[in-house]
Amino acid sequence: MSIKEFLISNKEPFEEKLLNEAVNVRGKIEEIRLIGNINLLKNAHLLVLYVVEEKEQELLAFAKREGIAWANFNLTLAFKLEWVQAIRRTLWVALYNYDLQTNESADRDRFYTLENKINALIDQFLNGFFINYSKYKDELIEAQRELVQNLSVPIIPVTPYVSILPLIGTIDSSRTQTIEEKVLIEIGRHRIHTLILDFSGIAEMEGEIAKRFLKLLDGISLMGCRPVITGLRPEIVQNMVDLDLLFEHKAIIKGTLQQALDEYLAYGGTV
Repeated sequence: MSIKEFLISNKEPFEEKLLNEAVNVRGKIEEIRLIGNINLLKNAHLLVLYVVEEKEQELLAFAKREGIAWANFNLTLAFKLEWVQAIRRTLWVALYNYDLQTNESADRDRFYTLENKINALIDQFLNGFFINYSKYKDELIEAQRELVQNLSVPIIPVTPYVSILPLIGTIDSSRTQTIEEKVLIEIGRHRIHTLILDFSGIAEMEGEIAKRFLKLLDGISLMGCRPVITGLRPEIVQNMVDLDLLFEHKAIIKGTLQQALDEYLAYGGTV
């Protein structure tokens, strides 16, 4: 009987020993199955068969799938580490029982050769798992960061050539940079002729940020787009007057967004 055949025929004792070894994980098996559609016991058998058959490529592909799955469903890494180490210990118990059943003679060289292969393959699995887990997590974080940035600069088309950028909340240096980059890209991409920047959701604006917006207005004009500003609050206007920073030479100023839209609709596209 081969080691593979032995493991398959002793599936139930293997699982029982494994669950006894993985004290913290055994109570989470059903929860993990429901959250991530991950069958820990089935995957444990798959892992040990790849290891004993020395199927390195299949093992690494399996580690990649597992890493991505655990990252995607935000499963606890401590459980995975405990589970794999429990599999390692359980596999060695199974190998010991295999030797007893098949009357394999004690051979030091054979033992150390086997020990090196098996532990190296399990370590490869863990390494591949963690690399792919981290990589996928980083990709998720980056995608979420880009989504947040896009949501913080929502350019809304009104007509094929007129769009609105409603600005809400705090405008700091980082967000200003995002606004600068996205506005110019979107103007070029969608050939926006008029961009209405609505400031009614901004309570205050620091001087340095206002200076950067003045430069942004220059950039919008250089792109062949007409900037229109609406909704400036008295506090912002007062602060800009104090700093001798005026938008009126850089853009068309309207009191409210509704006023700008009414005039645009009334004059057939001219704001």
